Amino acid sequence: MSRFFAGSDSDSDSSSEEEQIQRPQVPVYTFSDDEEEEKRVVRSAKEKRYEELTNIIKQIRNFKKIKDMTSMLNSFELLQKAYTKATPVITKDDNGQIPRFFIRCLTEMEDFINDMWEDKEGRKNMNKNNSKSLGSMRQKLRKYLKEFEKDISKFKENPKQTDDEEEEEKQEAAQDSDNEAPPKNQFLKAPTKQIVDDKDESSDSDDWPSDSDSSSDSSDDDESKYTSMRERFLKKTGPAHEDDEDRERRKEEKRKDRKDKDRRKMKRDEEEDGEGEWETVQRGVAIPSEKPKMFAKDAEIDLNLVIKKLNEIMAARGKKRTDRREQIELLHELQNVSDQHQLGPAIFVKIKLAIISAIFDYNPKVSDAMKPEYWLKLLERMNEMLILLLANPNLVVSDSITEEMENLEQPPYHIRGCILTSVERLDDEFTKLLKECDPHSNEYVERLKDEVKVSSIIDKTMKYLEITNVPTELCRIYLRKIDHLYYKLDKKVLKQKAGDLSVSKDEMTSVQEMEKLCKYVYAKDATDRLRTRAILSHIYHHALHDNWFQARDLVLMSHLQETIQHSDPSTQILYNRTMAHLGLCAFRHANIKDAHNCLVDLMMTGKPKELLAQGLLPQRQHERSKEQEKIEKQRQMPFHMHINLELLECVYLVSAMLIEIPYMAAHEFDARRRMISKTFYQQLRSSERQSLVGPPESMREHVVAAAKAMRNGNWSACNTYIINEKMSAKVWDLFYQADQVRAMLTKLIKEESLRTYLFTYSHVYDSISMMTLAEMFELEKPVVHSTISKMIINEELMASLDDPTQTVVMHRSEPSRLQSLALQLADKINNFVDSNERILETKQGNFFLRGANQGNFRGERQNYRGGNNQNWDRQRRDRDRNRD
Repeated sequence: MSRFFAGSDSDSDSSSEEEQIQRPQVPVYTFSDDEEEEKRVVRSAKEKRYEELTNIIKQIRNFKKIKDMTSMLNSFELLQKAYTKATPVITKDDNGQIPRFFIRCLTEMEDFINDMWEDKEGRKNMNKNNSKSLGSMRQKLRKYLKEFEKDISKFKENPKQTDDEEEEEKQEAAQDSDNEAPPKNQFLKAPTKQIVDDKDESSDSDDWPSDSDSSSDSSDDDESKYTSMRERFLKKTGPAHEDDEDRERRKEEKRKDRKDKDRRKMKRDEEEDGEGEWETVQRGVAIPSEKPKMFAKDAEIDLNLVIKKLNEIMAARGKKRTDRREQIELLHELQNVSDQHQLGPAIFVKIKLAIISAIFDYNPKVSDAMKPEYWLKLLERMNEMLILLLANPNLVVSDSITEEMENLEQPPYHIRGCILTSVERLDDEFTKLLKECDPHSNEYVERLKDEVKVSSIIDKTMKYLEITNVPTELCRIYLRKIDHLYYKLDKKVLKQKAGDLSVSKDEMTSVQEMEKLCKYVYAKDATDRLRTRAILSHIYHHALHDNWFQARDLVLMSHLQETIQHSDPSTQILYNRTMAHLGLCAFRHANIKDAHNCLVDLMMTGKPKELLAQGLLPQRQHERSKEQEKIEKQRQMPFHMHINLELLECVYLVSAMLIEIPYMAAHEFDARRRMISKTFYQQLRSSERQSLVGPPESMREHVVAAAKAMRNGNWSACNTYIINEKMSAKVWDLFYQADQVRAMLTKLIKEESLRTYLFTYSHVYDSISMMTLAEMFELEKPVVHSTISKMIINEELMASLDDPTQTVVMHRSEPSRLQSLALQLADKINNFVDSNERILETKQGNFFLRGANQGNFRGERQNYRGGNNQNWDRQRRDRDRNRD
């Protein structure tokens, strides 16, 4: 039976029995005529597994488009299982190299999940299932990707390489190895692709028999040639004399045919799916797509056709599946068409307005800054439009013009739109861009260079709106100009004040420009907000240029300090910045009390950084919500507008020291001594609590050490602690004309040290010479004379001046230390008794002394006081009056 099934009728009986036993039994395949007409598909295990993976990947991409995270999670789990099944095939056929299309899918999923996770607004709009699936998907994907880190990194190095190219490289390597050394087990399986496509490949005619050959082979004569099934069905090898050139030529032809077939297959799949062709692009690079055809070739392009096309493009604005980048390209193409046919300036402006709106809309998140490439496009389009508007006075752009009132054909042109709103959005986007950058990087410097362009656009808008002369719009654009001007120091102003002849008096300075802009806003503004911001900016600019009296008068006349708590947060931030600079200006002018009063509200809270919108401090008691933190970050000031916080704190502490130390010396034993600066007291107490006080290092330690030296009347040590190289580098050199500030500060330290010395040691002296005091504190005699005279007039020092001898005679009317302590004790006991009586009366509920015990208690107290009640009360009143 084995011989009967192994061979045909024409097999010779001479074949040895041993060969038949060694020959493997292969089932006989008989082919009918119908089966030969049909195309037989024989697929390997690799193709089956790869097809399963491909189908799941296609499902994942479809779910990704509609953002169905639940279905995408299920498909991802199926993909993991399918890949596990395909692992033996990959290990065997591809030498363990993971398919590129699988790595591509994982990379795309990783990017998609990261984008979805970062889009907080989009996550809020998700339903509960999708949001939960997104979190699960993110965790599982991150865990799964750890197995393919090397392959993913390799893929990201060259993402442009298609999957087909990689397959070709593998197949070429396999074919080369086949030609060099054919494997022993050729009869096991032939390449699947060649079996499937044997009718399509003309180059395979040399290797595989055609239909005519197979029919001729079925004859009895030809069958006698085959001694086994192996020789009958397996592919024949090429002729022995085949040279390398023919082999390379055939390989090239096969490669071309394979590419054509793959291309046809992809096209067929796209037609079935109804989708476009997949393109592989680098991340972060715009996809180069073909520009759409705007008009038909034979169309006559005129103004109405362009307007119709413009309305058609803008009608798609905001729709769900509108490609925003493509919309911008369409508008630019339409702009080029209108320029080529010279359709007039009105349609030019109309399209420019549409392009600007499309660029603004390109950014999906309002809170995030736009990309730099679109920012530069926006600047160019705005500049081009404003140049054309200024060159053509007949162009009128206003949002009050309706679509029926638009006139784009003949002058005067009327165009619906709002230039001012676009400029305001441009200015806001510039602020966002600066906040997005690292302030200590070169990128911030590059972005800050764009402020010149933004200011130029604002100036051109001001000129255009001055032509239309609408007061409300002018106030808004003037305020934008003020916002870019108020914090900048103009050295021409200081040179003019110093009498420098190099600066002409007719030249416009920033102070004069601010005066002009702010006065217009004061007169024409109908809303309090613009006027308030203009006043605060005006005060800030005056304080920055040392115009102390003008800045102070504006603050006092505006009464803003009474109503500022009802303003919006950005205006309150501007108020805090203004008061900070006003305090610095007062300090430079040696008005220490005014400087302290300006800065005390900022510094006593301990949160000047937040109040000036220069950063967020970590919350200890309660954490901020994400929404609140996001809102506060949006209010932050750009880095180049920050005020140095260490400078502010140093000025505040030094001002507090110059006020507080003489006051402490004058009221050392006063029980009702009030605290002037809480922050300064905290620094002193923290220093006193330290067991070991070393040399000062920080700015605060320098001020505390200087305060202790001043308390002892040692002005030289105090001055050394305040003014030295370290303090100059940190603080004083930041002032304009720092040498003058240091000289002013030294003079103040001498005067206040003199006052502190007299308060502290006046009870030691019967009289003291003013010449001795002048030499001790290195002050001029008139300064010492005026300082002591003020103290005597204000009843701070009980003394008199003896002009002939130039001495200060002490009256010794102040109580001694023991007397002061006794008076304090008496006051405290009296207050304690009064409080006890009130508590007792409240508990018993009798306020009219009807009880016998109450009467006795009162009587005993009256007896205790005796008949000296009137003297006691009179002494108390006198003491209180002297203290006040």
